[in-house]
Amino acid sequence: MSTEPETAEDAEPGLPGAENTSAGGTGARDGETRGGETGAGLPASAEEAPAGTGQAADLENAPADTRQAASAEGDPAGLRQAGGPENAPADTGQAASDEEAQADPENAPAGTGQGASEEGSPAGTGQAADAEGGDAGTPQVSEAEAELRAQQAERERIEQRKAEKKAPIASGTKLSGKAADLLAAVRAVESGEKPSATVFEEPRPAPRRSAPEPERRPRPVAPEPVSAPVGPAQEAVEAVRQVLGEGGAPEVLAPQAAAVLGESADDQLRADPWQLLRIAGVRPEQADGFARALLGAECGPDDERRGRAVTGWLLEQAALAGHTVLEMPALLAALAQRGVPEPDSAVQGAIAEGEALVFQDALEGEAGAPAPAGGEGAEEDEERPVRVLVGLERYAMAEESLADGLARLVNSAPKQDGSAEEWERAAAAAQGSAAELIRAVAGQGLVLHTGGEASLAEPAALLTAARSLGVRGWAATHGPIGRNRFAARLRRSGQAAEAPGQADEAPADSPVATVSGLLAGLEGPGRDTEGALDLDLLVVLDAPQLDVETAALLTESLPDGARLVLAGDPAVLWSAGPGRVFADLLAARICPQVASRRPDPGPLGELVSGIGIGELNQVEAPGKEVVIVPVRDAGEAVHRTVQLVADSVPRAIGVPAEETQVITPGHGGAVGTRALNAALKERLNPGPGRFGGFDPGDRIVHSPAPGRALPGRVVTADAEGLHLSCEGETVVVPRERVEQSVRHGWALTAHQAVGSRWPAVVVVLPGDAAQALSRPWVYTAFGRADRHLSVVHGVEQALPRAVAEVPAKPRTTRLPVLLAPQTSGT
Repeated sequence: MSTEPETAEDAEPGLPGAENTSAGGTGARDGETRGGETGAGLPASAEEAPAGTGQAADLENAPADTRQAASAEGDPAGLRQAGGPENAPADTGQAASDEEAQADPENAPAGTGQGASEEGSPAGTGQAADAEGGDAGTPQVSEAEAELRAQQAERERIEQRKAEKKAPIASGTKLSGKAADLLAAVRAVESGEKPSATVFEEPRPAPRRSAPEPERRPRPVAPEPVSAPVGPAQEAVEAVRQVLGEGGAPEVLAPQAAAVLGESADDQLRADPWQLLRIAGVRPEQADGFARALLGAECGPDDERRGRAVTGWLLEQAALAGHTVLEMPALLAALAQRGVPEPDSAVQGAIAEGEALVFQDALEGEAGAPAPAGGEGAEEDEERPVRVLVGLERYAMAEESLADGLARLVNSAPKQDGSAEEWERAAAAAQGSAAELIRAVAGQGLVLHTGGEASLAEPAALLTAARSLGVRGWAATHGPIGRNRFAARLRRSGQAAEAPGQADEAPADSPVATVSGLLAGLEGPGRDTEGALDLDLLVVLDAPQLDVETAALLTESLPDGARLVLAGDPAVLWSAGPGRVFADLLAARICPQVASRRPDPGPLGELVSGIGIGELNQVEAPGKEVVIVPVRDAGEAVHRTVQLVADSVPRAIGVPAEETQVITPGHGGAVGTRALNAALKERLNPGPGRFGGFDPGDRIVHSPAPGRALPGRVVTADAEGLHLSCEGETVVVPRERVEQSVRHGWALTAHQAVGSRWPAVVVVLPGDAAQALSRPWVYTAFGRADRHLSVVHGVEQALPRAVAEVPAKPRTTRLPVLLAPQTSGT
């Protein structure tokens, strides 16, 4: 039995997990392209580029024998899409990214039906290799644990607030068919005819709040350092182990099952064997086998317990693909494909048991457009089309909390820090769109700012101007590389001196934190006595990386009267977690939007800007800024990549190997991060790998929490664990967590690299990566380079086709619908 998570990255939109995947994962894709030629719009190679392209010929002056394949295997059969993402821990249900969710038999535990990972988890653990890190053996809480505790406090607050809402669902009286049956099931639960359930109740449209200080809600407080949480009791684990053994499931899953299901996990599994699906990585066909072994003749596909469990599992897979909810037709179709005889009954049962929530969003005009608030007549309201959605409570509550928090910012007047004349003088001193941004922030609680790397000068100008007026302003970035780069930009722009009365804040020349550190209280200004962040202005960079849970925590943590600026490049990959917050807000148009007019400079800026609008153009690169390296097969792709990093780029460009980053579409396969990291380690830092495969000096990527990737280096190893240096911060990973949370980092995926930049980047596009490419992926990968970009090109015409024709995969969310009634008239 495989315990590797299955995602829905390649299912049709709204049909997560709909592909009929067997326990071993999907097979090779047909139509694999043959490497060796470049796509339209890019020169064929450094030697073969036409005159005037500006390609660097001396990067490719290796003798002819270096072009022979380094591996006899050739191209792999294709990127497989059914397996668990590399960067998500098994116990969180989070996916690393759309392009990274590939089938990876290496990542499954031994004895489960899939091969062991080259670097992966210990045999039989069933956890993804990049699970959430944390120092479980020290008295101080880790950054990841602190963040998760803050999220738990926020969810408890949301549940308490939801329990206070008693208004029944007013719409739906004219529904028919499946939607009417579903609504009847919900009302039966509310009336007591069925077991009690937690059924979502649509909030009434909130009137516009004109008061500058709306009622303050409880907010999460920064967690105090506490001892590490205690795992399940050994007796409970042993009891679960016995049940798993009786059902033929890997007994190594016992700790996970006991942690997820609680102390009575063994009894729950005997009463409902399909509860095994709640363990990350277990698939329906595997749970079916477990149920047959325990129940015998009583087990059948029409068992209502199976229907409920598969419904919950499909919603989890939807979250891995980025959806916060699923449309009812898509969910019913996915259930039918998974062999559930009566999908309607299965969904109604899951809702009745509180395992899923149902929503009815009234639509008007074009499909998907939210209806205006407060219609004038019941008859008109009843005739509106209704979209029925189903989702998990965790993400549904976070999305509603986010909508409430954003509406509070939009509808409330910001704190009057500085007079209007002072803000106007600050804007007049700025230039272009930076002045527009300062003017917008002066009078609005929520502002969106869009632009590329060069546009970061505008948030820097805003923060400088605000702090000069006495505003307690801070910036937050996605990761430590982005934090340090923005702090350096602030210093170069002449950060204003610290305002009077702010002596207890962070140094004035670096008011920048990471989002995770800010929420956990480990970075930034800290929190006030009411639990709100102790600031007046928060500028969040890398805003497209915000998922609904993180964004909800941020907005609910802001004090009344604070200003929030979300800034980022809308063309990059979306968040690893569910939702598309930044894109939804841009589409909703509920607040001022300032688009930067600063283009990224040079050939790299020209190339990336063209990709952003769907064009892969030739660019003049007289300074060897862009080089194309054609390859024929996987072996040659690995060989050329190592040659570029270790020799060609340092010699011809002057960028050392330690400042050159390799980016590839996925983790598995002959040219995935595993294969490339193994080859680069052998060349750049060979060693015995005595501590979990690592040696001092190895480049690594540390994943302390879902969706987070911290590049760094190995310093040493001792009895405490593996000592890392991540952007100047010392991190100690306990020995038992190394295999789960640390990977070699010479090669990353694009989603791991987003939010960071390097002097030189080598993007590897092997022939079997064609179907993993999209415009956001190419834009993100190519945009990570500051000075030089080499493209190891083996996908032929798939590259220009992906840039021109393959947008981001759609995600189903409710944020625009939730915002519409609360912000109407703004």
